[in-house]
Amino acid sequence: MAYIEISGLSKSFVTPGSRRDVLANVTLSIERGEFVTIVGAMGSGKTTLLNIVAGLCAPDEGTVTVSGELTRGIRRDAALVFQNYSLLPWFSALENVRLAVNAAFPNQTRREQLARARRNLERVGLTNAEHRRPGQLSGGMRQRVAIARAFAIEPEILFLDEPTAGVDVELRRDMWRLVRRLRDSGVTIILTTHYIDEAEEMADRIGVINKGELILVEEKIELMKKLGKKRLTLQLQEPMAAVPAGLAQWRVTLQDGGKALVYDFDARDEGTGIPMLLRRVSELGIAFKDLQTQQSSLEDIFVSLVHQRT
Repeated sequence: MAYIEISGLSKSFVTPGSRRDVLANVTLSIERGEFVTIVGAMGSGKTTLLNIVAGLCAPDEGTVTVSGELTRGIRRDAALVFQNYSLLPWFSALENVRLAVNAAFPNQTRREQLARARRNLERVGLTNAEHRRPGQLSGGMRQRVAIARAFAIEPEILFLDEPTAGVDVELRRDMWRLVRRLRDSGVTIILTTHYIDEAEEMADRIGVINKGELILVEEKIELMKKLGKKRLTLQLQEPMAAVPAGLAQWRVTLQDGGKALVYDFDARDEGTGIPMLLRRVSELGIAFKDLQTQQSSLEDIFVSLVHQRT
């Protein structure tokens, strides 16, 4: 059995006269120390999924187990960083962090808890803001407090729900540096994001969620191999008005105002016909000054997968 087992999760929100299905039979296994990223558009269900796995709300159907035990409420060994910060507005930044430390380490003295809280505020660059309340901090600073609070409890599981949405580039860089340290120490991490570049850089496996359905979960490298396309681009010496009929079998297109001849092909297909295409280009007297190939990005794959489901 995997460290985290998510089995058959379904969730709907019902209001008078309406029902909105948010999750539909989501099943996923996560190993200890794994970094799994769930990508999806706004409203796709990724935040609801994370809330259920984190123990913040209950599913209509299905179960979540950690080390074989059903989750009931928020675990002491889990930390959460959400887009809306979830800070207590009447406490200072220091006390917000210390209260989390107290929940995780209730046997420590208040002085020990405060020392741990200060160290983690220092890690996120908020040494001079520890006595300010959340309402006195900018959005980026509030997110730094939330990150310090999460990391201060030394979690075994870290839940990150759109943690860098709307924050500055410096905070994103600092946060991912800290997250990498936790990942390297064996912390299990579940991230939801619509920043595809974050998934591409950080994750071991990537899940794609669309309209409440987890339509794919795959190791990042294998996903790129299986679903990635390649593009061959010939930069022409002279622009062309139309693709010559002699190239019709390759379905090439013209781009950049006729200055580039482009051929998209499946990277898995050994019979892509690249040599034949180049030979035919030469036979037709088409001169090009540069040739390049490009692998499709994870964002291209995501858009393609979602498009297939609509």
